[in-house]
Amino acid sequence: MSSTKQLTTTDIFLYIPNLIGYVRVVLALASLFYMQWHPKYCTVLYGVSCLLDALDGHAARKFNQTSKFGAILDMVTDRCTTSCLICYLCVAYPNYAVVFQLLTSLDLASHYMHMYATLSSGSASHKKVDQKTSWILNLYYTNNIVLFLFCAFNELFFVAIYLLSFPVRENSYNLGYLFGFPLSFPLVFAIITFPLWLGKQIINVVQMIKAAVMLAEGDVEERAEKTQ
Repeated sequence: MSSTKQLTTTDIFLYIPNLIGYVRVVLALASLFYMQWHPKYCTVLYGVSCLLDALDGHAARKFNQTSKFGAILDMVTDRCTTSCLICYLCVAYPNYAVVFQLLTSLDLASHYMHMYATLSSGSASHKKVDQKTSWILNLYYTNNIVLFLFCAFNELFFVAIYLLSFPVRENSYNLGYLFGFPLSFPLVFAIITFPLWLGKQIINVVQMIKAAVMLAEGDVEERAEKTQ
């Protein structure tokens, strides 16, 4: 008679990486509370929530606690936290609201379509993309360093833009002036992170296009099977 304990849904919910995911959600919610009136608190809370994104994946592999719930929790948390920050940017920069709205739409549509397409094709994970499908997506999802850098720089760019919406205080963010414009830490971070941020948007576009092709190919195969 086997003494192996039967796995329950409660066990899944209490997986270590999922507990980390819950902490991420709490920190993200706290950052939203401070977002409008205390940028430093907001940035710290938001930043820690994002950094824990790398930790939960490591914990899942180390303790062999990968789960579909955890994967969805991780992706939903990522999409929601980034979307909430961009929503604030729409208010902080009303002249560029349409741009931020398009960026949010691209992020959500790209990841949803990619996950649905990969799972519909029979893949066990949305991160399993072969080079034949897309070499850039294969590199993005299979190389943890590449994935971390693109995601981190993407978030850092938005955070830098967020901080730039607040007045520059003397002896705080201000680093002097460059060509008559105030030079600050957020501006420097925005400049440094912009290339990989732009790369992340390109990856989102590629991901959405590839997902659309995969879905259409699935439709063709399904119709072909019905006509046989």
